[in-house]
Amino acid sequence: MKTWIAVSRAIDAVNERVGRLVLWLVLATSVVSAGNAVARYGLNLSSNAWLEIQWYLFGAIFLLAAGYTFKHNGHVRIDVIYGRLAPRTRAWIDLVGALVFLLPFSLLMVRLSWPGFVESFSRGEMSPDAGGLIRWPVHLLIPLGFALLALQGVSEGVKRVAFLLGRGALPSEPPAEEV
Repeated sequence: MKTWIAVSRAIDAVNERVGRLVLWLVLATSVVSAGNAVARYGLNLSSNAWLEIQWYLFGAIFLLAAGYTFKHNGHVRIDVIYGRLAPRTRAWIDLVGALVFLLPFSLLMVRLSWPGFVESFSRGEMSPDAGGLIRWPVHLLIPLGFALLALQGVSEGVKRVAFLLGRGALPSEPPAEEV
């Protein structure tokens, strides 16, 4: 179990670093959006590249921060019921949910999106719009984002198993000593 807990901590560290870097993309997206609006409406200038970079950045934020959000328990869930359950029951729900839904779906998305990235990269795919950007970076975001989410699913599963075996606290629960 110690090895798995060490793996879980390493995954957590990766997603924490990626998440903190992605936070800066929110600022970049805001600056690009504001600059694009000023250029378009104030100076009557327009650029497809600037429009595309906005949705590239938004896609990067959404996809790359999924693991970080999961690590910090920020995804939507029905807390009206879940919050009233015993910690062991919540741990079992989280573990079964990760094993039955999250991991298979995330791994399927990695598998299905990887060939699209490879093809886009090998062809040097460009946007069909005048002045548009290369497309392979945005295609890479899909398998990368789902891989990070799957890894975090493994980490959260390890934490739930450790809790169920009496070797750790639930991430959303205070440590046993503080209760």
